[in-house]
Amino acid sequence: MALPLPSGLVPTEVAFLCEMEMVTIVPRQRLESIPMLGGDTPALRPPRRADVPLWLALLLKKQRRANIVPPPWLLSASLQDIIHAETNIDPEAFSAPPPAPMRSDGRGRALPYAVTTTTSTASTMGTGTGTGNYNGGDKELILAPPFLPSCTQDAPSGYLPYHWLEVAETLLAHAADDIPSAPEVRALLRDLQEVRAAKMRASTRHLEGGGGVLNLRGVGAMELAESRGFVLGVVDGVRKLGASIEASRREEELERGDDGADESDDDMEL
Repeated sequence: MALPLPSGLVPTEVAFLCEMEMVTIVPRQRLESIPMLGGDTPALRPPRRADVPLWLALLLKKQRRANIVPPPWLLSASLQDIIHAETNIDPEAFSAPPPAPMRSDGRGRALPYAVTTTTSTASTMGTGTGTGNYNGGDKELILAPPFLPSCTQDAPSGYLPYHWLEVAETLLAHAADDIPSAPEVRALLRDLQEVRAAKMRASTRHLEGGGGVLNLRGVGAMELAESRGFVLGVVDGVRKLGASIEASRREEELERGDDGADESDDDMEL
């Protein structure tokens, strides 16, 4: 008999999915482009930096063919700023996710990274991923992690991406020599994880009464996977408690109704 599958993604599945995050490497050897199902990898020409998926960067690092450039948010100064914001500036909310990257359209306007301007190819393209807005020559794509450059060298500092925890642990485990002050970074990550875990546990008080809303803005993928069982247990407990209170209230109303009926019968006999 097969065991029931857990709801949502488990931490091992989240760790596997985070390997699709794009990171920046400095190649040591020349490597031609490799055709993949998701597209061709960039041709590596030392010492020119390139953005590749995390799984490929780890493979090249293991073979000593490239060094991994840590994202700006993984540096000790950025982690200290994030911990200060989480503990002092806004102790109840999580730090904000990275802002949507902007780019110039060549006309002096700033457009989101996910919007690409097309001309004649817009009418010939079929429906694809995203909203598929081809009217007027603009194709709008809604990108989400791991398809945003949130772990590359161009990522903004002071913001935690969606896969921050698993990417940081992976880089510290396999490319610690590429991270400046790796022991300090490891200690700061441990402190940050404890602070955010305490916030996640404390935020469940908004679920009391069954009508609360839990704000998960800024929570990472691994944090959601690890806290899903706890949060679902709290929600189920609140639901059962509310059901028992409702049943007790209905029993009291029925008893009061029976007592009122007996008193009315006695009045009628008098």
